[in-house]
Amino acid sequence: MSDRRLAVLGHPVAHSLSPAMHTAAYEVLGLDWSYGRAEVREHELAAFIDGLDRSWRGLSATMPLKEELARFGDDDDRDVRLTGAANTLLLSDEGRRVVRNTDVVGVGRSLQGAGLSTAEHAVVVGAGATARSVVVALDVLGVRGITVAVRDAARAVGIRSLAEELGLELDVVALGDLAAVVEETDVVAWTLPNGVPLDAELPVSAREHAVALDVTYHPWPGPLAAQWLAVGGRVASGRDMLLHQAVRQVRLFVSGQTEEPLEAEATVEAAMASALVKD
Repeated sequence: MSDRRLAVLGHPVAHSLSPAMHTAAYEVLGLDWSYGRAEVREHELAAFIDGLDRSWRGLSATMPLKEELARFGDDDDRDVRLTGAANTLLLSDEGRRVVRNTDVVGVGRSLQGAGLSTAEHAVVVGAGATARSVVVALDVLGVRGITVAVRDAARAVGIRSLAEELGLELDVVALGDLAAVVEETDVVAWTLPNGVPLDAELPVSAREHAVALDVTYHPWPGPLAAQWLAVGGRVASGRDMLLHQAVRQVRLFVSGQTEEPLEAEATVEAAMASALVKD
């Protein structure tokens, strides 16, 4: 393959570890591809994409662009349609814009890596694009009920619609009530942006029973994971989620699909994981 360009977009984006992981992957695959980063806001995304030339193979998107990116696809899939969000854009050789949401797989693989194979109930903190990806991943694991803790109840409209479409029972509570709703749940997922504190100390019994998914990855541990790690609880880390979703992105950029593993994928994933730790 000829030299190609890729990048992660977002605002802010300087903290992103995607360039380190993707660069490591393409080195293992013997591809002389460059992967950078660019500060792009929602209202700038259309012009940025329209300005790309044929040297570009694709883009990754972080906050706050995932919902906006989902609107740019000629080709999407169930996860994009359910969540209303995409974190990956492939610019195909045929000129099509293919959007995917690999966060759903990333969440599922991260939870499984923490020892979760099935669950009945989950508490999700936040209601944005990442929270909706978490809900779709939890649905695959068999969850039937979700409690969403939010700072602003008006932001829960999208996740209410998603729960209804998936046939899940949904309760919405204020973030300040989080400690009261985690006692009898199987998963607690933190999806709020970097820098948002977790002011309440959550019950030790919940931390010892439930799996914590903390999508924060820089710095690590995030506010939820820190409380779980303090009592030796099971934690699905944001870094694991980031790694697994990125492997699916590499599949898409290299082969045009996300379901079939790459050649020597174990070696590629190991290199990406190593780059993630070093950065």
